[in-house]
Amino acid sequence: MVDITNKNKTLRVATAQAIVKVSKPETITAIQNDSVPKGNVFAMSKAAGLLGVKRTPDLLPDCHPLPIEFTGIEYEIENLEIKILFTVKTIYKTGVEVEAMHGASVVALNMYDMLKPIDKGIEIKQIKLLSKKGGKSDFKDRFKTNLSAAVVVCSDTISAGHKEDKAGKAIIKKLETCNVSIFEYIIIPDEKDVIQNKVKYYQEKGVDMVIFTGGTGLSPRDITPEALIPLLDRRIPGIEEAIRSYGQERMPFSMLSRSIAGTLKNTLVLALPGSTNGARESMDAIFPAILHSFRVLKGARHD
Repeated sequence: MVDITNKNKTLRVATAQAIVKVSKPETITAIQNDSVPKGNVFAMSKAAGLLGVKRTPDLLPDCHPLPIEFTGIEYEIENLEIKILFTVKTIYKTGVEVEAMHGASVVALNMYDMLKPIDKGIEIKQIKLLSKKGGKSDFKDRFKTNLSAAVVVCSDTISAGHKEDKAGKAIIKKLETCNVSIFEYIIIPDEKDVIQNKVKYYQEKGVDMVIFTGGTGLSPRDITPEALIPLLDRRIPGIEEAIRSYGQERMPFSMLSRSIAGTLKNTLVLALPGSTNGARESMDAIFPAILHSFRVLKGARHD
């Protein structure tokens, strides 16, 4: 199956349809009068659909098991056609389009099975996806483009040449996938005045975001938050919470990170962990959704 461990959970909704076409009006009348020998067609088929949608990952090898948190089944009759509308909702990392289509097909097959003794001309047609929402495709047009970022690695060891930087490079890789240009990539020691001078310099240069990695732990030399917080106009707790929550689901020490997020005028400032995995996971937790903040800073509405 496709690896979705780096994705965030969002509300996912999909609606699919299937059409069952009978060959004579008497079949529709029998359904409406509940006089089909095998029982109530609509109720039985709905039950089959509710059971079937839960078995989707058991039958289709690349479908992820996921929580089905809502299933809605509606019927519309027009002449000799019965339209089945099948809606599925979940809060998960991947969509439910296939689940909705599978559910609609199971409902249609059950109707076919129940009706074939009284109508030999039944056919199933137009099993298709009608709509879906949730996931990054719903948000791709909400992000400001032509953004720039400075990536600053705060580390005495790396700045002295005793260790190779990997965290900063992981941050750059994620920024590039989000079409954010790199204004500068630099390695500095864990010195309060150096950190503060850098963020002031980038803000004056009009850089959209400054991302620090390193110095957010609990060792005596971890002073990145102490350097940045006095300069910030506003903190953004939701971003900080998202970073730690995402990390905590993957390893238990994420709660020790003192990652911060805030703004200095119109520049977004982030301080992320210095470990490679910590930096990478922090970026996965908040990008690309965080890019919407630049539209909000310019006065755009969230909706």
